[in-house]
Amino acid sequence: MQVLFMIVLNVILPVFALIVAGAFLHRKLKWDMGTLSKLSTYLLMPAVSFTNIYESKIGGESLFTIIGFLAVHNLALIAVSTAVSRAAGFEKSLSATFKNSVVLNNSGNFGLPVSQLVFSHNPIGASVQVVVTIFQNMLTYTYGLLNSVSVNSKGSKAVLEFLKLPTLYALLAGILLHSLSIPIPAFIWSPINEVADAFLAVALLTLGAQSAYLKLNRFSLPLILSLAGRLVLSPCIALALISGFRLDGTIAQALFIASSYPTSRNSALFALEYNNHPEYAAQTVLLSTLFSGVSVTAAVYLSKMLF
Repeated sequence: MQVLFMIVLNVILPVFALIVAGAFLHRKLKWDMGTLSKLSTYLLMPAVSFTNIYESKIGGESLFTIIGFLAVHNLALIAVSTAVSRAAGFEKSLSATFKNSVVLNNSGNFGLPVSQLVFSHNPIGASVQVVVTIFQNMLTYTYGLLNSVSVNSKGSKAVLEFLKLPTLYALLAGILLHSLSIPIPAFIWSPINEVADAFLAVALLTLGAQSAYLKLNRFSLPLILSLAGRLVLSPCIALALISGFRLDGTIAQALFIASSYPTSRNSALFALEYNNHPEYAAQTVLLSTLFSGVSVTAAVYLSKMLF
């Protein structure tokens, strides 16, 4: 019980304190959300990705294992969410948004800050989350985007969108410099590290601002299924796969915790852009973020006990 209390006190409360602060400040100050989003996407996230990978102790074999786990885990989520949407009789646009709400998680704005808090003294854990974030970005701008676009038309701009992400190139640069053991001069490393340190607070404040004006009208069947799929089914599948892959230690902990994160805000953005039930998508993001306080607490606690 003491471990659970410390997790809530040291991880969950700081996260939601910043989210609430972001929502309050946005209502008062009317922040420019486009600027905040671009700041995170084009500066803060690349910096934190680069520093974590550059300092990482993850070996090549472990990296392939992590990627293999993520591939199988997400394929399972895609298969189950597709089967559920068909069984529930969702029409095409509702089905697209439902599947995105289950498969795509908020590994960037939410996952990276949580990982930095949970693994503050263990850089391997944070490095695993960076890999998860990159994988999720790739999944978002391939499966997620094509899933939304395909409702009304066929499109292939997903690859171009993914190639525009600076986080990808920051990851590749970090891997290259790390593998070649190339030292980074202090006058370059210092500003990169300072920017990376700013990510946690800015990301959570931005997430809070994005949730400031969302409203909940009722708990519909698609909403309930989305929350169950994202916050319950995903960790259950991850637990089974961790056993199947015979993972343990920090890598198992990080992957299990990452499976409990809420629905990605990109699922709501895609729904809005392509008019695929945007209100339902926004409600899913809001409620999964609120309820993730329970799912993430449970995942962190179980990861400490099991691995």
